[in-house]
This record gives sequence, C-alpha cells and structure tokens, in this order.
Amino acid sequence: MGHWIKLKASDGFELGAWRAEPKGAPRGGVVVVQEIFGVNAHIRAVADGYAADGYLAIAPAIFDRGERDVDLAYGPESFTRGLALVKEIPREATMLDIGAAVEAAKSAGKVGVVGYCLGGTLAWVAAAQLQDLSAAVGYYGGGIIGLKDLTPRAPTMLHFGEKDEHIPVAGVREVAAAHPEVPVYFYPAGHAFNRDVGAGYHASSAALAKSRTLEFFAKHLG
Repeated sequence: MGHWIKLKASDGFELGAWRAEPKGAPRGGVVVVQEIFGVNAHIRAVADGYAADGYLAIAPAIFDRGERDVDLAYGPESFTRGLALVKEIPREATMLDIGAAVEAAKSAGKVGVVGYCLGGTLAWVAAAQLQDLSAAVGYYGGGIIGLKDLTPRAPTMLHFGEKDEHIPVAGVREVAAAHPEVPVYFYPAGHAFNRDVGAGYHASSAALAKSRTLEFFAKHLG
C-alpha cells in the first residue's frame, strides 16, 4: 500500500505524488502517469501493482498546478473537468512535474515511465524530452498520433485497442510506420481496456499488455 508524498519540480513548484514501495530491494523505478481523472483510486492501485511487481512506483499529481488533490470518479462531468485542467496547464510544466517524479524514482535505480490515456501521450512526450529515462510505455494515448514526429530517446512500447472509439487505428498505424523501432501492440478491446472499473475493461487484453510491459521493464530497468 502506498502513501502520499511531496515532490519539488525544477522550477520550485511543489506537487503531491503517490509513492508505493516494493517489499524488498527495488528492481528499478516506475513513474505512473495518470488519466484525465487525477491520481484517483484506480491510478493509485496501478502504482501499488507495480510496487508488488518489485518496482518503486511514483504517480505524480500533474493536475496540482491547476487544482490540488484532484481525484475524480469516471463520467462525463469528470471528463469535462479534467479536460479543462489539461488545457489550463502548459505541457512544459507537466513535463517538469513528471521529471520530478523521475528524479525521485532514481533512488531505486533505472527509471521507466508508464502512462494511461492522457498519461499515455505524456509518456511518449517524456520519452522524447526527459533525461534519465530508461524505458517508456504508453497505453491508448490518442495524442501520440499528432505527436508522431517526436523521436523517443528511451526504448518505448505502445498499447492500443482495435475497437477504441476515440483513437483511429489508421492513425496509430502511421505512428508505427514512422517508428519501426517502437513495438506497437493492438488488442481486441476498446478505450481504457486496462482500467478495471468501468465498461471498457477487457481482462485478457489488460493481462497481456501488463505481461508485455513487465517483460519490457525487466529488460530495460531490471
């Protein structure tokens, strides 16, 4: 079970983060980047899961620059509120906050980042822009299509659902074609197939994506 901590970004901004530690010596660090709903119970559980897998996991509260302690349930009103925060907070500032989490996770060794939806896109950006990352994994990050010209500096893996109503498969294939070095996996599922609360959950796809992610992290982090 994790707990809340404070991080300080390089510009001096202080933000919250959920920190979950493994029982034994960590294999490395994993920064978990939230969906549009904040560091809510689901994202905290995801971080706890990576800790159970042997990694020091840190989930930075990247909405703190707009509104502190955002913890949203799933639904259209929450989505609208989260989207407003995404638009309010400059991506450059968000990268500083993710960078602060990377810095904190370095105490465990090599660091990877994994993100979901909004976080999937941000994991892609982090792989291209942040130093000290040894791996990046993005789940159903629709914004990656418009950012396909970025070049990841760290080994990167992407997961998408074939039936995603928000992300066109053709666009994802363009990303894959532009980056043949990046493994891009498709699953017989829709959006948010890893989120085990809600109609989008697809257990077999989530399990397969997680096994691939863990194998990827084992190779690049330890």
